[in-house]
Amino acid sequence: MNSTPDYYAVLGAEEHSSAREIERLYKRQAHKRHPDRGGAEEDMKALNEAYHVLRNADRRRAYDAQRKQPAPAVRQTVAAPAAREVGSFGQALSALLCIALGSLLLLLVRFNGLWFLWPMSVLAGGVVLFGVMMAHAAMTSTREAWRPAPAKSLRVLQELVFWVIVAGGGFALYLILTTI
Repeated sequence: MNSTPDYYAVLGAEEHSSAREIERLYKRQAHKRHPDRGGAEEDMKALNEAYHVLRNADRRRAYDAQRKQPAPAVRQTVAAPAAREVGSFGQALSALLCIALGSLLLLLVRFNGLWFLWPMSVLAGGVVLFGVMMAHAAMTSTREAWRPAPAKSLRVLQELVFWVIVAGGGFALYLILTTI
């Protein structure tokens, strides 16, 4: 975006307007925009600046030459990689942190005897489930990155072991929360 305002638009003039037309338009706009007549001071300053540039032939030529220059090249925006691009270890770490945080929050609510904070327990359960889904995504992306691809029976076995571990961990957490 060009930082120089369009002086022709400020005055309401055309690029081929004569110096006499510029002066006439300036006087008309100044009469409307003057702060003593209810106009804004910033509008009057912009009008004066435009008139200062366009009334002088040399300054007007320099301004016109500047306007006709091509706009500078737009810089490319560099963004951080998406979560799936941080690698399997990053996904696994994120999953582990979610599961640990959710479990800790569940234990905190339970052992403080604050059962009236059941919405916090629901939130903690959601965080744990989110962590489980992230762990599954990490496992899947690791499996897809293997060369050569494992046989289908190994995939089924891997899925079975994963869900048995999740179910066992959930049952262990349930036992801890209910027996103590």
